[in-house]
Amino acid sequence: MADKLEPIDSVDSLKEHIAVMRKAQAEFATFSQEQVDKIFYQAALAANKARIPLAKLAVEETGMGLVEDKVIKNHFAAEYIYNAYRHTKTCGVIEEDKAGGMKKIVEPLGIITAVIPTTNPTSTAIFKSLICLKTRNAIIISPHPRARKCTIEAARIVRDAAEKAGLPKHIIDWVPSPTIDLTNELMHSADCILATGGPGMVTAAYSSGKPALGVGPGNNPAIIDDTADINVAVNSIIHSKIFDYGMICATENNVIVLDKVYDRVKEEFIRRGCYFLEGDDKEKVGHTVIVSGSVNAKVVGKPAATIAKMAGVTVPANTKVLLAEVESVDPSEPWAHEKLCPILGMYRARDFEDALAKAERLIHDGGYGHTSSIFIDTRETKKLDEYENRMKTCRILINTPSSQGGIGDLYNFRLTPSLTLGCGSWGGNSFSGNLTIDKLLNIKLVAERRENMLWLRTPEKIYFKKGCMPTALDELGTVMHKKRAFIVTDKFLYESGFTRRIEDKLDQMGIVHSSFWNISPDPKLQDAEKGLEQLNAFKPDVVIAIGGGSAMDAGKIMWFMYENPDEDFSDMSMDFMDIRKRIYRFPKMGKKAYFVAIPTSSGTGSEVTPFAIITDVETGIKWPVTDYQLMPNMAIVDTDNMMTQPKGLTSASGVDVLTHCLEAYVSMYQSDFTDSFALEGMKLVFKYLPRAYDDGTDVEARDHMANASTLGGLAFANAFLGLNHSMAHKLGAFHHIPHGLANAAILTRVMRYNAAEKPTRMGTFPQYSYPHTKARYAQAARFCGVTGKDDDEVFENFLAKITKLFDYVGVKHTIAEYGVDEKYFLDTLDDMTEQAFDDQCTGTNPRYPLMSEIKNLYLDAYYGRPASAYEAE
Repeated sequence: MADKLEPIDSVDSLKEHIAVMRKAQAEFATFSQEQVDKIFYQAALAANKARIPLAKLAVEETGMGLVEDKVIKNHFAAEYIYNAYRHTKTCGVIEEDKAGGMKKIVEPLGIITAVIPTTNPTSTAIFKSLICLKTRNAIIISPHPRARKCTIEAARIVRDAAEKAGLPKHIIDWVPSPTIDLTNELMHSADCILATGGPGMVTAAYSSGKPALGVGPGNNPAIIDDTADINVAVNSIIHSKIFDYGMICATENNVIVLDKVYDRVKEEFIRRGCYFLEGDDKEKVGHTVIVSGSVNAKVVGKPAATIAKMAGVTVPANTKVLLAEVESVDPSEPWAHEKLCPILGMYRARDFEDALAKAERLIHDGGYGHTSSIFIDTRETKKLDEYENRMKTCRILINTPSSQGGIGDLYNFRLTPSLTLGCGSWGGNSFSGNLTIDKLLNIKLVAERRENMLWLRTPEKIYFKKGCMPTALDELGTVMHKKRAFIVTDKFLYESGFTRRIEDKLDQMGIVHSSFWNISPDPKLQDAEKGLEQLNAFKPDVVIAIGGGSAMDAGKIMWFMYENPDEDFSDMSMDFMDIRKRIYRFPKMGKKAYFVAIPTSSGTGSEVTPFAIITDVETGIKWPVTDYQLMPNMAIVDTDNMMTQPKGLTSASGVDVLTHCLEAYVSMYQSDFTDSFALEGMKLVFKYLPRAYDDGTDVEARDHMANASTLGGLAFANAFLGLNHSMAHKLGAFHHIPHGLANAAILTRVMRYNAAEKPTRMGTFPQYSYPHTKARYAQAARFCGVTGKDDDEVFENFLAKITKLFDYVGVKHTIAEYGVDEKYFLDTLDDMTEQAFDDQCTGTNPRYPLMSEIKNLYLDAYYGRPASAYEAE
């Protein structure tokens, strides 16, 4: 088999590639499930790592969509698709019922031709390549002419990683410059066609004489019933409609509102930054978007204000969605069509029957078989039954933003994730529902919105109160019968004799011990690697990390590498959208050693969290590593260990605690359980931090600040954090501002940003039904004793209270005041911004940030510019 082939530039060269691919695929078809799964895993990892550069390349080349949203699509295409199929058997016997006499054996189809659209050029290439790898098929990709570079780059990244993992060469290939002749030959030569694109391309695929899996157009009519939660309905539709500027085919294209709530719905759209067109403006935009019965390619994936300008209409620059009130559902009405941009027609329905009739007509004339959605009180079972029976669509979404909901596994976890959405026989397609690796039937799916389960995870044991350490350590000998203890700390604590109390107790119990004390204040991966050598030589059965967050975090990393020497740190530090769906899975900890965390400062809460922050000095990247396997087994919070904190550390660690509590309280993962920790923690900070700062020997103040730190840790260990920490991590990595002070320098600005009434976007997870972060902050403020006539006033008074506390404990107000050079700050700003956007903490922020917004927050915090309301721009 030829290792190298000439590029495909003619029908003859294409035939040569196909012949070589057939031989390679025949070899691939003999691979075991273990071999296939290894290839699938490495390919998904590689695609996930490249999500941001691929998103940038797609927007740069096509001029469509938004980088930040394409990052989500790429992340979804790698992580969620991998998670959906990582345990699925696709080789040999996949099911056997001996009693019933049934066996299922699977074999690959052969060579798959994949037509990739310009709307989702990288995510679809990732998705189709991965499912072909999982099923042992070869794939040859035909990119859209306006998205060749980014599509080919996505395929190349997947191919190279797969081949490195053992995939035979020539399994993934592409046509660099598709022509009509080459496309016809592709369809003729393949064993199956995955056609995603315009109607002409899909029709050609079905007419090729080969099996084809193509998709029809969508024209989702979203009904808002008079029993619906208006906030949830309107904000879900906006959240969906502005996602990548409306290019997902499942998105709502028209909204049908029952008469009783019509005016309230319209008011909510306007309040949230949408704009209703009237008169000639409505006609101008309608005929700009729809030309000769089809969507104008020039408007696809463009912002609302840009489209208005193209039509010669002036609207506010920050307009999220353009709407028009329309009556006709006839195809002659431009607003009744699929639009692929943030444009929405709005119909008034006399009653539920009228709404159903309008929805049926809109589907029939442009979205048959695709997607329909409804917002309704789910106790209205008769209405729902009627709706489900009459909608001829393969996805019926209830109380769900349909762009994100239709692709599956985000707002309903039984709806299979996919970036190819079939319309069944209703839409002239050969399959229905979301394309899976084995679905070829017409199936009607009803997906009702669900919030994923949350959790409360803590160490097995938490000891607290002044003087508790000897009693807690006693368990290592009397209960657990440990023999060898390894202490991880920093040089100052070791040389000052700070660890002597632990060593004396271990000696008393006859536990042999050794220590590693070269942990830097900002812990480095290289420190942990040096400590690991000593750890491996000593072979302890208990690891004790004592110090600030640096020692405990480094200890966690050393513990992990000691227990799992073959694991790759770059894999364990991989970001995830959802900790339950991450590609990399942490192995079970505790096989070799029990882990004890003992804090000596009241700040990080690391003693009770699954987080470890560590910096790779070779790359300069500060990694927040997260998994519940890193949760300490025992936490010992003894105030005796914290009585010598200097003023600077008391201040920095104290404001860090407040940030932990505030971010956990408004996180996308907050719950009643985490709220209790967060509220009590921040209340203790306001009451006792000034006392601890004034008098370090104040035992009561130190005791309560120690508790506040641990309470904050318990809160964000389960609710996670947000954008404030993402940005602070980068200030520490690039400019070495102590973590607590970095948090404080930007806290009130991030709070204003999160509390904006018209945010650009909500976070992706469905825990927040609609923007209400200001109300959450106001609840926290009232718990801490702040008053006011309404939420707005309480919020402003809360910010003033925080600022007063920061002034009292000597916290500076700007980044510049910490001695950060202006030129270096501006030189690193873009890198900081992108890394903060990609930081693990960003995903659970209540407001999904654009990189431009993060950049402005950094600039505001550096120059001390007056804080604005940070409304959508």
